[in-house]
Amino acid sequence: MNTFVKQFVQDETLLPVIEKVENGERLTLEDGLALYNSNDILTIGQLANRVNTQKNGNNVYFIENMYINPTNVCEAHCSFCGFRRDPGEEGAYTMNEEELLAYVQKGYSSSLREFHIVGGHNHTVPFEYYVNTVRTLKKHYPHVTIKAYTAAEIVFFAKISGLTEQEVLNELVKAGLDTMPGGGAEILTEEYRAKMSPEKASTDQWLHVHELAHNMGMKTHATMLYGSIEKLEERLVHMIRLRELQDRTNGFMVFIPLAIQPKKITASIKRRNSAFDDMKTMAISRLMLDNFPHVKAYWINIGTQLTQMAINFGSSDIHGTLVEERISHAVGALTQSALTRDELVWLIKGAGRQPIERDTFYNAIKEY
Repeated sequence: MNTFVKQFVQDETLLPVIEKVENGERLTLEDGLALYNSNDILTIGQLANRVNTQKNGNNVYFIENMYINPTNVCEAHCSFCGFRRDPGEEGAYTMNEEELLAYVQKGYSSSLREFHIVGGHNHTVPFEYYVNTVRTLKKHYPHVTIKAYTAAEIVFFAKISGLTEQEVLNELVKAGLDTMPGGGAEILTEEYRAKMSPEKASTDQWLHVHELAHNMGMKTHATMLYGSIEKLEERLVHMIRLRELQDRTNGFMVFIPLAIQPKKITASIKRRNSAFDDMKTMAISRLMLDNFPHVKAYWINIGTQLTQMAINFGSSDIHGTLVEERISHAVGALTQSALTRDELVWLIKGAGRQPIERDTFYNAIKEY
């Protein structure tokens, strides 16, 4: 074992886990629990930082992207969501083609690389509406990557269209879909989903859709929404299920742990996730997901300062510019809704790392 690491370990129960990481051995659920149950956060962070730098060197990535939420009308009633609206409810909207293009043009710049599209499960419009959203954007902005629709949305589209999930994916790819975001995963256990998102895709359905996409040659993303009712074991089961799928397909590019937001911006700090848990979860994600190239720090949910810290706790990506984020800000997110390229570069350089502007697929565009 590295003597420097051993010298500074405060919690000796971590020594077997450190030994495994040093030897390149895969961590078990029990190892993950040992990490979560330890308060030796600097050792955990150092361990994750080592794994990350072995994979990615000094590089930290970001992208110039735009969030688009074409509709907030949703048939599901997830406990954590403040974005959704019922049809006809005050604040409910569904962009038509003209409104979609006007929205994009308002925030568009020629250096934009990616449209990130998610929205409500709007049952008042047909599947063709969602296909046309992709087709329209690809027609008008052919050089911009379309990252659209979570696995939960794909399952919903299959339900309203009568198509299989594979047929849904085929139609979207023909329209211009390039990749899928990782949302809708929440926590991949049925105990959690029965309480928090009972009307959305099951664990098996979410995993199945991503496996279908990977088998088509598509690279996708994976998330975990943590900090509500889930047990620590469930977070680790979630990671292990993703890891097992990655073993089969190698189709995930990045894992994004998402700290849950309270329902109101005025919520007490006791209703918010702790910085300690955020940094620990970032590091444990990096250690558990040994077959994922990247773990992303999502500044929308943890803030810019913790995002900068996360770079030294296993994160190799700090997401992107966004232009306007709505879903986390519809509940209690206290962060900005957008950052500039210069601000992202400043965050990365301030953590002593090399900023790399990337495309969706982690091809380097520019070093700063």
